[in-house]
Amino acid sequence: MAQIIDGKAVANRLDEKSKAEVDAMIAAGMQRPGLAVILVGDDGASQVYVRRKIKACQKVGITSIERRLPADTSQEDLLALVHELNNDPTVHGILCQVPLPKHIDTRLVLRSISPDKDVDGFHPVNVGRLSTGTGGIVPCTPLGVMILLQSVIDDFKGKDAVVIGKSNIVGKPVANLLLDAECTVTVTHIYTHGLPDICRKADIIVAAAGAPRLVKGDWVKPGAVVIDVGITRVMDEATGKEQLLGDVDFDNCQHAGAITPVPGGVGPMTIACLMANTVQAAKALQTGDNRPAADYEDAPSRSMFGG
Repeated sequence: MAQIIDGKAVANRLDEKSKAEVDAMIAAGMQRPGLAVILVGDDGASQVYVRRKIKACQKVGITSIERRLPADTSQEDLLALVHELNNDPTVHGILCQVPLPKHIDTRLVLRSISPDKDVDGFHPVNVGRLSTGTGGIVPCTPLGVMILLQSVIDDFKGKDAVVIGKSNIVGKPVANLLLDAECTVTVTHIYTHGLPDICRKADIIVAAAGAPRLVKGDWVKPGAVVIDVGITRVMDEATGKEQLLGDVDFDNCQHAGAITPVPGGVGPMTIACLMANTVQAAKALQTGDNRPAADYEDAPSRSMFGG
């Protein structure tokens, strides 16, 4: 049987670390980290996610700032709010919940967030810093993937890693992080020719394609580590109930060395990493240590890896 990587347990440990860092900041006379979340409109899924973020802030001691705007808010007014938060010294992280209404240019809004407060890690400056190994804030889900991998892998050097999925949010950042860890990385997607054979040689598989049960049991070699980022809601025809499926055929991959479940694997890590990123951004902004690092090993976000 494969070792089940418990994302909830790892996320709880990261939250404990974040809380300890916040407590240490307060004891040192620094400001409490503040996270501003902007929600435009009344999208149900977004509201649920925002509530989870607020609860997570309370857990680790971060000040949660909510800015809720009606769906007909103009792009100009939204950009003005982002500008205001960029210049607010009590705000150290800014997150604009997507999707935004169709009349708003999402990319423009995300680019308007200060890179130093972009705790989602989506700003082109942070993307560039990650891809060139010069620091910056790491996107939450890819950071969570790496922390989960580090919970079961001591040495990444020379390991063969396959990433399934080429999105800017998960696939590409994960590939860059694995390269930084000295893996040999192959980035694939659902249209890659010979994908099963490519996966069969992998020591690490990160599945982030959004394709339910794409990765079959015979794609995974014995002892490989499998991280399932995918999560799709489907209706079970037998029971008539909705179920969550990952990108990996979990039941038939128990010969893996270690594997994440869905749910309970990568999911809990995303918000925990958002909290951790907010703490790191607050420390960097208050100490002036928010310049691009000369080497990735020295980047502020590097402290999120390992213990």
